[in-house]
Parts: sequence; structure tokens; C-alpha cells
Amino acid sequence: MISALGLMSGTSLDGIDVAAIDSDGEATVVTGPALTIPYPDDFRERLRGVLGGIGPVAEVEAELTRLHAAAVAAFRARHPRISCELIGFHGHTILHQPEHRRTWQIGDGALLARLTGCDVIGDFRGADVAAGGEGAPLAPLYHAALAAPLEKPLVVLNLGGVGNVTWIGEKAADILAFDTGPGNAMLDDWVRRHTGQPADLDGALARSGRVSTSHVARFLAAPYFARRPPKSLDRDAFAAFVPHDLQLADGAATLTEMTAAAVAAGRAHFPSPAREFLVTGGGRHNPAIMAALARLLGVPVRPVEAVGWNGDALEAQAFAYLAIRSARGLPLSLPTTTGAPSSITGGRLFKAR
Repeated sequence: MISALGLMSGTSLDGIDVAAIDSDGEATVVTGPALTIPYPDDFRERLRGVLGGIGPVAEVEAELTRLHAAAVAAFRARHPRISCELIGFHGHTILHQPEHRRTWQIGDGALLARLTGCDVIGDFRGADVAAGGEGAPLAPLYHAALAAPLEKPLVVLNLGGVGNVTWIGEKAADILAFDTGPGNAMLDDWVRRHTGQPADLDGALARSGRVSTSHVARFLAAPYFARRPPKSLDRDAFAAFVPHDLQLADGAATLTEMTAAAVAAGRAHFPSPAREFLVTGGGRHNPAIMAALARLLGVPVRPVEAVGWNGDALEAQAFAYLAIRSARGLPLSLPTTTGAPSSITGGRLFKAR
């Protein structure tokens, strides 16, 4: 068993999640405490400014790394008895173009190792993309480990900035994963642009607006939805479908419906229907999204807390788990999760000393 911390900065730009686990990188997982440190507003805007790989990337990368080190320090101060043999450091994705064999996560692993005094594993996606895989999603093997005792088939749906699903079948090897479409990013950007608020809190705007079915139909006609998985998306892949001609509430309702409709469209690719969807990520806090999912999917849709998982920590836990797998030389991805030609290990080790 290895004690590891996972660090995650997701496409929603909310902040840094820190989570502790003890694991062998395989079937045994013992989850520990977690902590979320929101980004300062001014840094969030600087980070938003380098999305796409433009602007002062090196400067923002150094600042992001120091904020991650501060998050680790805050976590350790709160949980001094938690040991840290290894840190899984995802960094922050600013560009994802697997079709061009490019994916870019900023974050200086060597600096983080020096600042924390703990060995760090980063660069989780590069080897998979270099081999021809999508480099995403990477949490499915962790989802499958957690879901071992649950009835299947089931789906773990992560609604961060981008939505992704892990379909898990009866056998341990029965896993299919792919990005479904937008998660919270388009809706968050819409609300921020019109109101200055970070998100549609409690789905209030969406619930007061009317869905434009014509916008949703045009969105669902995009070629991505017919493409066979595994497949993945950049945060802004559906920017052309933002309903700029709608009013605030109607736009929020329409973007909410697009998020749920994209998940529903993804069911066509499942090997067999899912008994239920377990939802993680920030989207599970939005009642309008959860209601739309329940209406369109027609099976139970529950937050992952219903089965005892921590949805605010799940992705950070996943990168702790993947760091342990990387240290042991185990695969981080499978042909059915990223489309790589074979099971791919990866990650790069940065020694603290």
C-alpha cells in the first residue's frame, strides 16, 4: 500500500482539490480526507487567459504550481497525521487536441516536488496521446475499482467543465469511457458573461427560462455525437453552439438541456443499457441539470454520495490512484478508455531530493 495525495485543477476553473488515499493501485482503495482551495478571482482570470496556449503561459504555470504547493501545505496543516509518499499532480489542461497528438497540462512537477518535499508524478496524459490515444478520460480505472461491489452495468458520469462517462459492465475488463459533450463550462461561461456570477447557482436561471429546441437539435446534429468512442473534447469544442441570440434565462435553460442531451446521446454507444447513473463533479450540485438528466435518461440518476463516494474529491483521488499505478508500472489507460492501441502506462516522476 502506498499513501498518496492527488491534486486536481479541473476545466471548470474552480480551484484545487486535494485528496488522500492509501492504495495498491489495483483493487484496494482506502480513501482519506480531502480539501478544496478555491482559486483567487484574479488568478482564475489569468488562468482563463492562457487557455488555448496563448499569453504568459510560463508565468501562470509557475503561479499555479505555487498555489498547488500552498494547497498541499494547507491540507497537511489540517491533517498532520496523513502521510505522503507520493503526489499525483494533474496540473491544468490549457489545450487538448489529441487528433494532432497534442495535450498540454501546465504545472511544474520539479518545482512542486521541491516545495512540498514529496515525490511527484505528473504528465499523466502525454504517453497515451503520443501512442495515438485520446489522453482522456483518465479516471475510469479508478471508477471501476470503487464500483467493484456495486450492481452493474452502471455509469459514472463526471460533470466538470466537460462531461464524461465511464460505463462499467459485469466483468472487470468491461469498461468503456468517453467525453459526452459540454459539462458545466459553456453554462458557467454564459452566466459569467451576462451576470458576473461564476455559475447558475441552484439552476435558478435555467429553471426560469425556456429551452430552445431548435438550438438543441442543431447541437445534437454535430458529427461528434455519431463518432464511435473512445473520444475526447477540448473545453471549448462546442463554442459554435452557444445560443448568443437568446436571453439570459433561456440561454441557461438551453445550455443545461444541451449538457443532459449530450449524455443521453452517448447511451447509443454503450455495450448494454446502464441500470443507473452515478454523477460526480460540480454538475451534480445543479438541480436543473440533475432533473434534465433524470427526464432524458429514464433510469435512476444519483449523486455519487448515494453510494458513499465523495464527488468533490473523486478526481483528485483518481490522480492519487494513477500516481500509484504509474509508480508500479501499471497501465493508466486502456484501448476502451482512451482509444490507445494497447494498455498504456505513463506519468513522469519528479524526485523531491
